[in-house]
Amino acid sequence: MSQPSPSPSSTPFKFPTYHASYPPFFTLQPNTSTLTAQYRKWSRLIQRYCRHHRLYKLSLTSTIDSPLFKNTELKKRLSLQDARSVLEWMSRDEGGRRIEWVDQKGRVVDGRPREDTHDTCWVFWKRPEEWGDVIAAWVEETGQKGVVLTFYELVNGEGTRGEEFHGMDQELFRRALSTLVKRGKAQVFGGEGAEGTKFF
Repeated sequence: MSQPSPSPSSTPFKFPTYHASYPPFFTLQPNTSTLTAQYRKWSRLIQRYCRHHRLYKLSLTSTIDSPLFKNTELKKRLSLQDARSVLEWMSRDEGGRRIEWVDQKGRVVDGRPREDTHDTCWVFWKRPEEWGDVIAAWVEETGQKGVVLTFYELVNGEGTRGEEFHGMDQELFRRALSTLVKRGKAQVFGGEGAEGTKFF
């Protein structure tokens, strides 16, 4: 059985040394190899930060002045343009496709979003297929194969309290289940608000 994950508010987020005491980290560097290393560090930091705070979506305009992108002690912050560049890198193959842009209606945007209309993205500290594996492992460990379970009891029920997927974003949960359906490991049925699933 997986270990319960700490509550996002139970412990403060610990920023890495390069964020806490290295001013150049907040300015994207022109050298290609240095920039790639910098992108990787920002990607790891963003994923860790979102995981700690249980954030599944990120709005640039809402978070650009947050502690994630701004260090008040150093009086440094990543510019909006550079933050967008980091997220763009994370959306590509080389960045592990760890983010996915969405439009104002929450629909996934194919290709590079326009700055004037798109500023929100999914942050995949676990991609949908990875979440699917976590859910499937829980089903296996708890002997729930063949049992009909509602989405509500899986995401919010007492039986999953302490599991990493407990309380997760409903839309992401559906996407995770869809990866299991495609692999023949689950079936989803019912209408919105009354969805259920069975695992195989």
